[in-house]
Amino acid sequence: MENIDNESIKFDCSRGCTVTRESETGEYECEYRQGCCKLESYNWLKGVTQEQYKDLFEVRFKNTRKGIYVNASGQGIKTGDLVIVEAANGHDLGIVTLEGPVVGRQMKCKGVDPETTPLKKIYRRAKPFDIAKWQEAIAREQDTMIQARRIAAELGLDMKIGDVEFQGDGTKAIFYYIADGRVDFRQLIKVYAEEFRIRIEMKQIGARQEAGLIGGLGVCGRELCCANYITNFQSISTSAARVQDLSLNLQKLAGQCGKLKCCLNYEVANYMDAQSRIPKVTEPLEFEDGPAYLVKTDILQETMYFSYEKGSLTNIYPLKAFEVREIIMMNRNGEKPESLKNDPEPIGPQFISAVGDDSITRFDKPKKSKSKNRNRSGRAGGKGHRPAKDCG
Repeated sequence: MENIDNESIKFDCSRGCTVTRESETGEYECEYRQGCCKLESYNWLKGVTQEQYKDLFEVRFKNTRKGIYVNASGQGIKTGDLVIVEAANGHDLGIVTLEGPVVGRQMKCKGVDPETTPLKKIYRRAKPFDIAKWQEAIAREQDTMIQARRIAAELGLDMKIGDVEFQGDGTKAIFYYIADGRVDFRQLIKVYAEEFRIRIEMKQIGARQEAGLIGGLGVCGRELCCANYITNFQSISTSAARVQDLSLNLQKLAGQCGKLKCCLNYEVANYMDAQSRIPKVTEPLEFEDGPAYLVKTDILQETMYFSYEKGSLTNIYPLKAFEVREIIMMNRNGEKPESLKNDPEPIGPQFISAVGDDSITRFDKPKKSKSKNRNRSGRAGGKGHRPAKDCG
């Protein structure tokens, strides 16, 4: 590693590793980086061993593609090793990301039964020759994707090639594409096979999956959820926004993928639970001093705000949901409470900034007072200062 320059280190976040090349020998060295790995699974059972899972490993490839493999090499395999694994045609190269009992948990999540499902094998640890061939195949991916997009456009197909993943031996490539409807690939695959001289596999992905592969930052300032941890994408509708009393502005509700944001589903259950305890107000509440109109509702705090002026936000009075329910029952029985004005004083609209009530100048250094210096110099009879007048 002494002959490796820091500028020669390449970060391959789509596979979760760093690649360096020695200047003298020209050999590649790859190291697994957990922090650089999208949709990483944390091994919270690290150090725990079980006999039934000792030969089972999770192997990761590009674009969060993973699989469970059984170690048939007889070699000691551990997390972070580059291994040669069995493929449908030829062999592939991947990185071991999980080992031990947590692999069994992953298999249960994916519905894989090791007794009935045939698992593919790990042949051996990757050698320098395998890594060099793997890097040569990776170097072809960008140009292949650009040419694939051009060919699809020339054939007039309504689709988009999102990414290309080469197999470790360079004999096969997976073309990830996005399409709204059905696409006829018969002519396209023939042209691809003649152009690139490899076996072709087409794999359709959605807009959310494409955003997860590309990555980025959301409007919240954090990494996109689809690129961080979401693996199963659920359907999202505008009803989730209605339940949370959000504005139905599709430009604000849409994420970088152009679809509704996945985070709209996060708090729907909490809002529905709170709304089940909030009464439905279809008409104003009757008080002895006049009707009170519903102005707004704080769903999570289960608080409803009423005003004697219809549509006004100046003088509003808060009522808990259970109090509103009691008043509605009194109105149905012909009874009227005295007044809302007996409650605490009306409140106006409240706005809280992201930094709370802290002052924006709280980190500034306090300025030194100049008056003290003047008084001291005056008492000392400094040059240029007038003597104090005698007021006696």
